[in-house]
Amino acid sequence: MTTADGTTTDSTAAGFRALVDGRRAVRCFTGQQVPEAVIRDCLETAVLAPSSCNLQPWSFVVVTDPQRLERLHPVCLGQRAARAPLIIAVLARPDTWKSACQEILQRWPATEVPPAVERFYTTSAPRQYNQGQLGWRGLLKRGLTYVTGLRKAVMRTPNSQGQMRLWAVKSTALAAQNLMLAFQSHGYATCPMEGFDEKRLRKVLPLPRQAIPIMLLAVGQPGERAIHAPRLRFPVEQCVTWY
Repeated sequence: MTTADGTTTDSTAAGFRALVDGRRAVRCFTGQQVPEAVIRDCLETAVLAPSSCNLQPWSFVVVTDPQRLERLHPVCLGQRAARAPLIIAVLARPDTWKSACQEILQRWPATEVPPAVERFYTTSAPRQYNQGQLGWRGLLKRGLTYVTGLRKAVMRTPNSQGQMRLWAVKSTALAAQNLMLAFQSHGYATCPMEGFDEKRLRKVLPLPRQAIPIMLLAVGQPGERAIHAPRLRFPVEQCVTWY
């Protein structure tokens, strides 16, 4: 419950702050396995994250097989965290927007899809996200956007294959944060690893060609000397401007 001045009157905010405060990047894990039910619950929490136009441009590869985990260790440049009993490859998917448009209409949670929703996913969204073969549509849209933008505010991105990659990564990062906090709520530690060899990763895991691995998330119970140093964050005043 929140009062008129924005003050929270119950323990929800305090509990969430404690959860976030407790999350640290853990570098060493025990061999204790993470139950499948916990993994599934955390993945279901992850995909509750918001995404651009609700197109959910993400996927996850769950690795618990000991042999494959052993092969992932050198891929992760020998990091201690890569000895975790569970590693989840978090993938951004700039290539799934078209099938997502169709699936939203098929799975719409009501008897009938509102006409405005159907028009958006059959007309507006394809016009916005389809960059065309070799990006020719994106090039055309950039020109039209420039001209139209001289007169009014317009949606200027994504208008290239590179911008589509960024578009997918932004939404996937939100899901990744949900995933880490979900494991934290179950009492499991995580370490988001960006240090890995993507080319060798694709030899260990059969990733879709256009998928972008944004992190390998190590999960498990923290072992000895799991946290290297006290937390350091810059003052909030350093990164916030008020108007």
